[in-house]
Amino acid sequence: MDPVKLAGIRDWKPPTTVRGVRSFLGFGNFYRKFIGRFSELARPLNELTKKDKKFEWTEECQTAFDALKRKFLSKPVLIMPDTEKPFLIECDASKWATGAVLRQQGTDGEWHPCGYISHSLTLTERNYEIYDRELFSIVRALESWRHYLMGGKHLITILSDHKNLMFFKTAQKLNRRQARWSLFLSQFDL
Repeated sequence: MDPVKLAGIRDWKPPTTVRGVRSFLGFGNFYRKFIGRFSELARPLNELTKKDKKFEWTEECQTAFDALKRKFLSKPVLIMPDTEKPFLIECDASKWATGAVLRQQGTDGEWHPCGYISHSLTLTERNYEIYDRELFSIVRALESWRHYLMGGKHLITILSDHKNLMFFKTAQKLNRRQARWSLFLSQFDL
């Protein structure tokens, strides 16, 4: 990133209006693919932009603002995806957001990020059981990166901290949403 832009980010003062928060988040949305867990980090700031919400800059907002500024100032080390190599996807979900990292092994033997995605959950999605939120994070990751993953030579490895997902393919009873996701997942070599 341009040193002038970096100085601007470093000197960015905490917003004092909803418009200022929207401006900061608009800037951040451009770089969100380089920042892991962006939606979760930005959640307190997004809350300030909601209609009929009184603007109140809290300690949580300041922490989120500072964390995002640090992320913007750090150099993202993303590698270009190579469809000839296997992919690994790390997915996670919380009560507020889902996120994932697409990784590939570099020449140094380490797994390097190729990209990040995150999604703030809607009110409806927040009511999903944790099992469904974790599965939703996997579905969103595969949807986002399907152009790299479909038709690849290698199996796609997915890492999740929810052990019950290992049995998803053999589940006897699925609700409609899970059945739809199962059909979508069947397109991939997992």
